[in-house]
Amino acid sequence: MRNQTVSAASFAAATEEAVQRVAREQTAAVAAAADLVVGGLRAGGVVQAFGTGHSQALAMELSGRAGGLVPTNMIALRDLVLLGGEPPELLFTQHLERDPAVGRRLYDLAGVSPPDVFVMASNSGGNGSVVELAHAVKEHGHPLVVITSMAHSGRVTSRHPSGLRLFELADVVLDNGAPYGDAVLATGDVTVCAISSITAALLAQMIVAEMVRTMLAAGETPPVYLSSNVPEGDAHNDALEARYAGRIRRPA
Repeated sequence: MRNQTVSAASFAAATEEAVQRVAREQTAAVAAAADLVVGGLRAGGVVQAFGTGHSQALAMELSGRAGGLVPTNMIALRDLVLLGGEPPELLFTQHLERDPAVGRRLYDLAGVSPPDVFVMASNSGGNGSVVELAHAVKEHGHPLVVITSMAHSGRVTSRHPSGLRLFELADVVLDNGAPYGDAVLATGDVTVCAISSITAALLAQMIVAEMVRTMLAAGETPPVYLSSNVPEGDAHNDALEARYAGRIRRPA
């Protein structure tokens, strides 16, 4: 392990390098992912977004955000309690995300329609819940976009009985460029400052931008949120959300 100077400046430099590399190397995959999303929306579908742990930030980046797509639904482990009737204590279960049964249950609770497109994030890509959810997604014929670290996922053994990792089930794989272990600055015997949330957010917004470009080029109006913190935001957003009533959830 090569020691580095650990500072805000060194992390900013590592982040800048990673962002530029991901933006440069993932252009084709972003375009392919955007095509899947546009196809799903044109068929009446919505984007189903999921991640556990810190990868939940990817689902939050895609769902219900100003400047983002209205037809998005965030799937989360808390759905087991809010929608599935499980006791709140379940969410404090150690390694809940490793349980394959969780993935199948989340699919059943999501209110999925046939044209829906799934975008899933997992830095390691080997935990049972995400892999099982991906199995359910593909069994039901949905397109699947995966955001993961290929440097990390390529070195791990799947915790799912199938032995598959998330990227092995995807229609499109987006590499977030994070190193094995996620952290980018080495000091002594440890590395610090994880980067996958930053690059995953970049990829999410790149997909949105490419999707909007595609729809505008076809003369279509993209269903995009305004900020609810501008005067006209609520009326604009309420009208668009009404098109997808019962299919997108916006929990606090």
